Amino acid sequence: MVAERRPPIPPGPWLVVGLERSGSACARALWRRGEPVIGVDIGEPAQAEALHHEGIEIWVGSEGLEQLERARAVVRSPGVPNEAPVLVAARAAGIPIYSELELGWRMLESPFVAVTGTNGKTTTVELLGEIWRAAGRPVAVAGNVGTAVSSLVGQVGAETTVICEASSFQLEDSVAFDPEVAVLLNIEPDHLDRHGDFDSYRRAKLELFAFQDSGDLAVGSEAMLALAGGDARRVTVAADRDSGADLELRDGLICWQGTALLAASEVRLRGAHNLENALCAAAAALSAGIDPEAVASALRSFAGVEHRLEELGTSGGVLWVNDSKATNVASAVVALAAFEQPLVLIAGGDGKGQEFAGLGQAAAASVRTSFLIGADADLIAKAFEGLVEYSRCESLEDAVAAAHRTAVEGEIVLLSPACASFDQFPGGFEQRGEAFRRIVQSLPAFSSI
Repeated sequence: MVAERRPPIPPGPWLVVGLERSGSACARALWRRGEPVIGVDIGEPAQAEALHHEGIEIWVGSEGLEQLERARAVVRSPGVPNEAPVLVAARAAGIPIYSELELGWRMLESPFVAVTGTNGKTTTVELLGEIWRAAGRPVAVAGNVGTAVSSLVGQVGAETTVICEASSFQLEDSVAFDPEVAVLLNIEPDHLDRHGDFDSYRRAKLELFAFQDSGDLAVGSEAMLALAGGDARRVTVAADRDSGADLELRDGLICWQGTALLAASEVRLRGAHNLENALCAAAAALSAGIDPEAVASALRSFAGVEHRLEELGTSGGVLWVNDSKATNVASAVVALAAFEQPLVLIAGGDGKGQEFAGLGQAAAASVRTSFLIGADADLIAKAFEGLVEYSRCESLEDAVAAAHRTAVEGEIVLLSPACASFDQFPGGFEQRGEAFRRIVQSLPAFSSI
């Protein structure tokens, strides 16, 4: 059985640090198992009162240093930084720190398909969920995409496959996390403000493979899998012919172990990067025993995810595209390459310590003009100097209005910020994307797709 391979939950008391979505879900799951739980949060999260009424000891406005004295293990919510005093103290005292992802995995009997990478995780996870549903297989999509893994405890059984997005914030606390199928899409510089440098960020990502054994599967390109440790069987993906990969493109056909599955042109997702995501999803599903017809059907029908190259509609012959999820340079670069029409770009926000030279070079090939917003607009402007026409705008509303005045029929206005949103949208890229949608839908003669 899958569950027999998983280590047990260590005994409490457990200190749950951070009580937003994943922290509150994990606190409940541990509490319902009969574990002593103490929850702390430096703020006042919405879930705190409900957790208290359920019987869990809750401390708000607290870093948790005093409560740590009573704990034997810690759960760190993904948003809690490494330098948080309670985590520093826990490490010094030899108290183990776990992620909510790993504890949820330990508490479930379900097989796991876990996806990581800098860009494309959510799209790939949602596509995999669509593939499982097309095959008539029970599935739950969870992880960094919105549903905490531990919230599934007691809700799904061993017959349900859990497909989860695994972020570097979750993976850096891995103790034994060992998914049956692990997928690595890509690794580009990101979250350097959290991890300190690219090597540390990459090490966190590769923790996904560290504990896999020969009964597991590792899926990705040969170059990506060369970085991965662990002893899993490799399932390789390549976007060119005669690569020897398990799944590859041959003369425009997606082929699995030499047999054509469907034409690449039939994949509904837009852009070369999304084709690569689709190839990885297909390889993961096929290697896990999903019927090829179900895989092909899902690839033909899956239209994508909100805030990821989401085509909102047109106004005056101009297409408006919401790619608010592009929170780093690499993601914005692949978004620019997804379109053949001239682009009017809206970019900017919190750059998280990134370099923007690559964005300037990519934009020079397809962007007619750009409107820059947010805390690091000046850094992007510097990278665009002499390459891309740009104007600074005070807000997203101003940028949309300027783009609407400037764009002409046949062009595309693309929101692909290459930055995090927290300088102007504390609710994250979703809040920024929703604001963009709302503003765009109010434009004269706007027509939704």
